Amino acid sequence: MDILRNRDFRRLWISSGVSGIGSWLLVVALPVQVFMLTGSAAATGLTVALEALPPLLLGPWAGAWLDRMDLSRAMWIADLVSAAAVAAILFADKDRIWVIYLAVLIENAATTVFRPAARALVPAVVGTGAELAKANALSAVSASTIRLVAPPLGALLLTGPGITTVLIVDIASYLLSAATIATIRRRPSASSTAEAPSVGVRPGIRYIARHRGLRGILLGQTLFLTANAGLTALLVPFTVERLHAPGATIGYLISGLGAGYLLGAAISAKAQSWLGIRELLVATQLATAAAFFLLVNSPSVALAVGAAVLIGLPGSVLLITAETTIQRSAPAEMLARIGALFFAADSLALIIGALAAPAITLLIGLPATLNAVAGFAVIAGLLTLVAVPGHPAAFTRPAPPQPRRTGLGT
Repeated sequence: MDILRNRDFRRLWISSGVSGIGSWLLVVALPVQVFMLTGSAAATGLTVALEALPPLLLGPWAGAWLDRMDLSRAMWIADLVSAAAVAAILFADKDRIWVIYLAVLIENAATTVFRPAARALVPAVVGTGAELAKANALSAVSASTIRLVAPPLGALLLTGPGITTVLIVDIASYLLSAATIATIRRRPSASSTAEAPSVGVRPGIRYIARHRGLRGILLGQTLFLTANAGLTALLVPFTVERLHAPGATIGYLISGLGAGYLLGAAISAKAQSWLGIRELLVATQLATAAAFFLLVNSPSVALAVGAAVLIGLPGSVLLITAETTIQRSAPAEMLARIGALFFAADSLALIIGALAAPAITLLIGLPATLNAVAGFAVIAGLLTLVAVPGHPAAFTRPAPPQPRRTGLGT
């Protein structure tokens, strides 16, 4: 693809892919390992919730800091911290489950720096025109391919060589990613650094609050991701208690999701020309919600995997559309902090969903909770329809400030 001729984007894309392989191996292995050690859905949900705590508490300030920093340097340092955190899990066992919780907190604190930096660096490297949509689509294709392959591989490694092998692969992926990112040449220009607002969270919050398009996406996506987090937190109990399958079978469900994401990523750039931004967001949220219902009521693993594919297809288009719209709508000098605020909202949704869904299960049972979570995703789609403006002009990035003229010819 033409976009891969861009040297810096190519390196950013490769590093993300390498790191993603290790991370997706762990996405399956770690919750299953915690469930195997504790036998508790609440402990598994706590592991998921802790992933979201650093972005929620640290993310907005990290984004404000990143708007004035060397983005590629921040990213490779974050990779090294993540590698160290994953290495700590090697020393965890049933009596030291807290080591896993601490490692999850540290790894995700590093990710809190990495993700908004990557979101801000992509448009800096490829621009905000048609190449941006292509870059996001290609990144989504590679991420979906990894999601398709890595989860069952993680399940096989977990049941074969064991959790130690999974952890070592993840550590190696972080180190290789850091080495690749360190070769990126793109640096923030002096002018963009000078134009960045003073370090702080309020400028980003004020901008989102005044921008109807970003504000609407934030509201709709946060509600939708709350439902998604609730379903994710219940996947292991759903697999074991409803599908009567081993916990590691969740790897096949995530692979089905990855296959759907791969299909969705392939059509995402074209899909953005079929419908307006609001219409595409609403349509994909409602389609994903319908697939949620199909998944949680599946009587067999095969049907559940098929439902996961149907979740991933519109879900991929939804995430890519939201990502591209945020990058195009936010001012370049505040993109990292605005991106971090969105990630913080995502994390809040993850915490609420991951903790609330298991708690509700204790009150009304697993089947009813699963269907309630799917219904919550429908409400999110309706909120997006109301909150997001339909006019394309609502999503344009403001022009950079022009220098003030001080006299004739100046």
